[in-house]
Amino acid sequence: LLPFSSILFSTLGKREKVMMGHENHTFTSDFILLGLFSSSRLSLVFFSFIVIIFITTIIENTVMILLILRDSRLHTPMYFLLSHLSFMDILHISNIVPKMVTDFLSGSRTISLVYCGFQVFLSLTLLGGECLLLAAMSYDRYVAICHPLHYPVLMNEYVCAVMAGGSWIIGTVNSIVHTAYALHFPFCRSRAIDHFFCEVPAMLKLSCVDTTLYERGVYVSGLIFLLVPFSLIFASYVQVLLTVLQMKSSEARKKSFSTCSFHMMVVTMYYGPFIFTYMRPKSYHTPGQDKYLAIFYTILTPTLNPIIYSFRNKDVLEAMKTMLK
Repeated sequence: LLPFSSILFSTLGKREKVMMGHENHTFTSDFILLGLFSSSRLSLVFFSFIVIIFITTIIENTVMILLILRDSRLHTPMYFLLSHLSFMDILHISNIVPKMVTDFLSGSRTISLVYCGFQVFLSLTLLGGECLLLAAMSYDRYVAICHPLHYPVLMNEYVCAVMAGGSWIIGTVNSIVHTAYALHFPFCRSRAIDHFFCEVPAMLKLSCVDTTLYERGVYVSGLIFLLVPFSLIFASYVQVLLTVLQMKSSEARKKSFSTCSFHMMVVTMYYGPFIFTYMRPKSYHTPGQDKYLAIFYTILTPTLNPIIYSFRNKDVLEAMKTMLK
């Protein structure tokens, strides 16, 4: 990723210098993040809650990765994909929350164009990659339950590596294109972004040129990274439930129904607000709405993923007991 990012941010640096000398459109290239918090006591409680979630998410996902690396019982395709999901969640929440905490404690809400570009780049990389990875994980469960005899062939090491590596690579390429394109627009209106991090839909509101063509590109990306994976996940779990209904054991049916319902709940929490934010025209976005929707797919789901996908599993609990001993 370093060659791509170095090219991208060297370009941003040049753009920043140009904007500093740009006539009277702007006096600074810095943005202002309005954030989630004000100075009220309620905001202090909310801030503390976000900090606790951040620490919990880092601990949960780090423990999950260590368990998968250490315990041979977890050296399976499902947990291999899950380790990548945990790493993405750590990077994603670390890309956003520390800046929020720093701004709240220091009282400064400014963010440079280069830092803003980095947030957009990393966020889009991880969001796109996670969308594809969640679809790969649902396919893994579909094969394991619906075609168990073919599982070793359909989910071998090579297939798992392609799924995980493809999620990272495709997410990165998509992010480079969107970051470079979104930041080339002139921002000659207010520099205040009504959000808690630099996100493309919120930034497009500040542009003083027509962004309709680019919004169509965002819509196409939404189809590829959001609607298609979500449809595949939904279809996979429908097939899984149909297979489960044919099981004779009532206990197995109950367990499978519980697992599928929890998985779909987290997937809906992730994809729902994400689709609503990125697949609507700019004119339908209301001030501040996007930042509250973004809480679901940037802060809450990274916390829930390890609990739903792993810590409710007997193998993981046994691996944790072994590591603690």
